[in-house]
Amino acid sequence: MLETFFGFLLNITEGLGYWGVGILMAIESSFIPMPSEIIVPPAAYLASLGKMNIWLVVFFGTAGSVIGAIFNYLLAYYLGRPLVYKIADSQFSKFLFINSEKIMRAEKYFLKNSISATFVGRLIPVIRQLISIPAGFSKMNFLLFVFYTALGSLIWVSILAWLGYFIGYNQELLHKYYKKLLLS
Repeated sequence: MLETFFGFLLNITEGLGYWGVGILMAIESSFIPMPSEIIVPPAAYLASLGKMNIWLVVFFGTAGSVIGAIFNYLLAYYLGRPLVYKIADSQFSKFLFINSEKIMRAEKYFLKNSISATFVGRLIPVIRQLISIPAGFSKMNFLLFVFYTALGSLIWVSILAWLGYFIGYNQELLHKYYKKLLLS
């Protein structure tokens, strides 16, 4: 079953290519819950097989992540706190697993130190999608926001890419231990 799912991800990733990695990472970094762990590692795995370029996977993954974060930043910047909180408590946002409590936690985390929160927030699941909202509320300097978002995203995407590449490069070892796990 795991092999079937992984094969499905590989087929989708190979079909979408680099632009697909970028678009999916933009979606993941905005407010739609989609784990980056199912986007970048399969692309990096394909890079280990020579079907994609690892550097382009990292570039498009990072660029997409920054674009999604900018979307959230601008949304919060222009719509403001009251409207974003109202949207967060709507039926639609419950489908996306977002509510005003999560927005409030992200905002409190952000207000303690905006620069480190922006950078570190890109490395923490769930916070990664929400940290741009308090940056927009507080009207954080846009260039600083983009710089620290890009730096944090680059690190996160690189970690995921290394993981996918490592798995692809060590397939025999993976199959050996996978079969042992199935027999246990």
